This record gives sequence, C-alpha cells and structure tokens, in this order.
Amino acid sequence: MTNSLQPHGHNRAPLPPHHTSTTGVPSPRSPENHQKNPQNSQMPQARQKQHKQRDSFFDNAKYLAIVLVAIGHAWEPLKGDSRVLQATYMFVYAFHMPAFIVISGFFSRSFDASPSRLKRLVTGVAVPYIVFETAYPLFKRAVDDAPDQDISLLDPWYLTWFLCALFVWRLTTPLWKTVRWPLPLALGIAMLASVTPNIGDDLDLQRVLQFLPFFVMGLTMKAEHFRLVRRRSVRIAAVPVFACALAFAWWAVPRMNAAWFYHRDSAQELNSPWWVGPVMVLAMFGCSMVLTACFFAWVPGRRMWFTALGAGTLYGYLLHGFLVKGGDYTGWFDQDWLHRPLGEVFVTVLAGVVVTLLCTKPVQRVFRFAMEPKMEWAFKRDAAELAREREKAGAGAERREKVNA
Repeated sequence: MTNSLQPHGHNRAPLPPHHTSTTGVPSPRSPENHQKNPQNSQMPQARQKQHKQRDSFFDNAKYLAIVLVAIGHAWEPLKGDSRVLQATYMFVYAFHMPAFIVISGFFSRSFDASPSRLKRLVTGVAVPYIVFETAYPLFKRAVDDAPDQDISLLDPWYLTWFLCALFVWRLTTPLWKTVRWPLPLALGIAMLASVTPNIGDDLDLQRVLQFLPFFVMGLTMKAEHFRLVRRRSVRIAAVPVFACALAFAWWAVPRMNAAWFYHRDSAQELNSPWWVGPVMVLAMFGCSMVLTACFFAWVPGRRMWFTALGAGTLYGYLLHGFLVKGGDYTGWFDQDWLHRPLGEVFVTVLAGVVVTLLCTKPVQRVFRFAMEPKMEWAFKRDAAELAREREKAGAGAERREKVNA
C-alpha cells in the first residue's frame, strides 16, 4: 500500500525537521552538524544537545575579529601622529572584516529563504539595522549638539553598513548556491563596482558589492578548508607572512590611500585611473584572504575563557560605536597624552576590554529587545511548526490515555 493510501494520524509521514534559526551574525555550530543525519530523530535528547554544541573555533574567531574591529576604530582618531600606528591600522584593516565576513558566509550556507529563515533575517538583521540606524544620528544630535543630523534608512551610518550588507548577501545566498562559478562572478561584480562612481551612497552599495567576494568565499568553503589552515605548518608560515605584511604596510603608509581598505569608494572617487579599481579589487582580495588564512591559523580551536563571548559579537560590534563616537564628539581623543606611545597602548587595551564587556551575557540580556526581538506578533505561524506541535500534543494525549487505562 502506498503512503498516499495510508490512513491519517500517527502513521503519516514524519514532518520535516525543525531548523534552528540564526541571529544576525550566524551562530556557529560544529560544521559536521550541517550534514543530514537520518538517525538524529532517534538520538537521545542529551546526545542531541551535545551534538548541537557550538564550535569553539568559530566562536573564538568571531570574538578575536570583533576585538580587532573595535581596536581599529579606536586607533582611527590617533593614527595620524604615528607611522607605526598607521601601518598597524592598515595591516589590521586588511583582514579583520574579511575574516568576519567569511565566517558569516560559511554559516549562511543553510539559508534557503524558508519562512523561519526569513523571519530570523528580519528580526536578527533588518530590525537591528533600523534601530541603530535611528539611534546613531539621535546620539550625535544629543552628544555633538548637531540638531541638523538627519535620520535616513537609505544611508547606513558608521557601523550599520554591515547589517545592510549582510541582509542583501544572505537574501542572495540561494543564487550563489545555484550558479556554476560563484566566486569569479562575485569578483567580477566587485570589479565593476570599483569603476562605477554613480552607484552612490544608498544602502552603501559600494561596500556591499566590493565585500561580496568574501561572503561568497565563505559560502563555498567547507569545514575541511578551515582544518587545513589550522595545521602546524600553516601556523608557522603565518609568522613571516604577518611580519612581511606589517613591513609592507609601514612602507605603504605615505604611498597608499588607506581608503582602499574600506571598500566604500570607486577608483575615480579615490583620484585614481578607472583601471586601478579592478586591479586593486583582485590584489586586495588575494592579500586579504592570505592574511585571513593566517589569522584563522592562529585562532585556538579549544574552548577558551572568551569562547562564550563569540555568541555576542554583534552586540559588541554595534554598541562599541557609541563609545568611540562619544569619545570623538566630546574631544576625549584630543588629549595629548593619548597621542604618545603609552597613550596609544592604553587606548588599545581599553578598546579590547570594552568590546569584551559588551559581548557578555548581561549586556545581551539588556539589549536583546533591539538585537534579537522575537516579534511573534508580526509573523504567521509556520504550517510545519503548527503541525509538529499538534502531533506532539496528540502523542502526549495518547500516552496519558494509556496510563489512565
């Protein structure tokens, strides 16, 4: 007898498994968990929880990358007085956001535009974008005495460009999983964007398109690729590579416009010939991926004291901007002692400590209403989820009837 002729009830075909949705920056699970396992439904509950444990390596990488992001932002008001700091700034900017974006792409591979995934995309990315795109200009009005500061959802302000980009990238994930050569296509789009000054500032599309290859690279990577760069030989090779990159950055300080690392302008806007744009896109993609691989090689794979903070990196990312901008508006960075070596070290340590605190659980609980709102009232219930609940309720009622009998 075929399944279509079987009676309805507890004997019908099982419902599709429930997908754990992700936040704005995907929650890293063990890469092996993404493989379909038909025996998962029969796995004991305790073992399932262990099976779904977060992968320490990716949490560590996210935390370390976000610390570098915060330190880089804290260096920005100080770097003009020190060639060493400018070189270190360029060095860090070459790979800290690419590393973060590659991880985001890697954990976006399961995005399939299903209702549950789209719901999490709205609540974990779109809503925080709207909240902070409004909050930052209001903060500037209050602290910097700038009543004419406009609020615009079309022009990402300071750090919010990443949320806008992540929303676009993740929506296009099914396309990148369909095309035959996703990475060359993404690089081609980034190269075209670098010679198109008319793109404008709406939704920060220059950054969305020029950083796109790093997201697509993450989509195309597999767990074994991360294991390859974590070999001992790669860790050893990363030391001279980092040293050469720092030396090159020191040489390039007076010769290269650091704005290339922001990926927010076309070649013409940086006063360069149009053909320099595509060349720089390819060159910087190659350099950034090499340094990103070296960064991953030195990320610890075991559980560390900061591993749990990897789940709160989006909080640290969006919240530390208020402190950096607040210090800039109030003139805190203008103090002479901060522009000396000991002052620069102090700012570096302070930025690392502050962003670490902003990633902690207490801060997550306070700001979860803005970063991860549930918003059940705004969405229809998923049909599969409702059917699953009815099936569970029916099974529970049947067990109770047997016990009472």
